[in-house]
Amino acid sequence: MKRGISLKTLKIPEATIIRLSVYSRHLTDVDRKGIVTISSGDIAEGVGVSPAQVRKDLAYFGEFGTRGVGYNVKDLHRHILKILGLSQDWSVCLVGMGNLGLALTTYKGFRERGFIITSIFDNDPQKIGTTVNGVEVLPVDRLEEVAKANKTQIGIIPCRLPMLRKSPISLLVPEYRLFLTLLLWYLMSRRKLNLEM
Repeated sequence: MKRGISLKTLKIPEATIIRLSVYSRHLTDVDRKGIVTISSGDIAEGVGVSPAQVRKDLAYFGEFGTRGVGYNVKDLHRHILKILGLSQDWSVCLVGMGNLGLALTTYKGFRERGFIITSIFDNDPQKIGTTVNGVEVLPVDRLEEVAKANKTQIGIIPCRLPMLRKSPISLLVPEYRLFLTLLLWYLMSRRKLNLEM
């Protein structure tokens, strides 16, 4: 990372952060294949952007590679995970145990990225008290109490936009660093994420 500059003072485009996440996934795949070094051109080809865009995105955070050699795959991946805040574990609560909620609790990629679902909430009496992946489904009115006890940092409401509009604002706990709403109906309606933004 550039000396004397913190992430708080850097103005990083949102599209860059999105692309870093995509680079991270690509580097995971490359590392599994046993590849040790990779060029910006290889990264660009793997994710569908230009080599110049890769270099520009990484340049926001310092110099990671060696000219003429490329990047060490493990080192670059570790740096990107740190930039994205994925080098630590995050306590996550899930509000809503429908089909999408169930899919998220069983998705291994969450835990691999450090997102640990520590509590699940729902307002359906038939779901309350059941256990999903070792986590008990609790009534929504206990959200604030349990979130504070678990030091929850991220909340997820996996629902469609019409349902979200009906969700009580009181569910949002001010102490959360982030309350993430997954509007997957929107993301899934797009065939391809445009990374060239």
